[in-house]
Amino acid sequence: MEYKNLLLSIQEGVAIIKMNRPERLNALNTETILELEDLIESLGKDDNVRVIIITGEGKAFVAGADIAEMRDMTPWQAREFAKRGQRVLAKIENLEKPVIAAINGFALGGGCELALACDIRIASQDAKLGQPEVGLGLIPGFAGTQRLSRLCGVGVAKELIFSGDMVDAQESLRIGLVNKVVPKDKLMEEAMALAKKIVSKGPLAIKLAKTVINRGIDTNFQTGSSYETEAFGFLFSTEEPKEGMTAFLEKRPPKWG
Repeated sequence: MEYKNLLLSIQEGVAIIKMNRPERLNALNTETILELEDLIESLGKDDNVRVIIITGEGKAFVAGADIAEMRDMTPWQAREFAKRGQRVLAKIENLEKPVIAAINGFALGGGCELALACDIRIASQDAKLGQPEVGLGLIPGFAGTQRLSRLCGVGVAKELIFSGDMVDAQESLRIGLVNKVVPKDKLMEEAMALAKKIVSKGPLAIKLAKTVINRGIDTNFQTGSSYETEAFGFLFSTEEPKEGMTAFLEKRPPKWG
């Protein structure tokens, strides 16, 4: 599929997706959402890709959903739009490969929700994040009410969603909305450094770690721990732990299959 609103580059096992509607601050319209879904599915099947970075072209990561498209939607169309967005972000969240959001500017509304669906969020110093939908008479529609409260706590989520306020990068770091804040000119360098570090680790271990964390977070501690036990044991049915531990004892880098 040829993408009109996305740019893709792949290097050293890392795929970089760049949202590419700078004239609309990379706003998410239906076309872009469907392109992103297709690309995520394709990268999920590509064994040469181990980590994905999502960032934006221009001064925004994603400034939100496309208001011009939403304004005249019927209730049914709005429901389908939300379902579509939730479906695509769930595919990002549940992809076995780690996904890093490199937040290069505004990440508002659907853009904040996209960042929330990623595993790790690195923000540039000038980034602004928030869920301003109530100012439009709306609420988040791409599962922002759910992911934000799980990530930052119910109180923080309610304050941000009820007020519609944007928060800067340092405040986002303080409340746990992002993992790290870096100078704007170092953003992709930092994201790539982290991606390459992840690529250097056991590929199956990374996949299972993400799966266990995601499955366990919405259940009780005992059930989540049982998922961990089974995944830990399963790894020993593969060659990965043997190679990793042998390489450690021999003081050499591991050679993953």
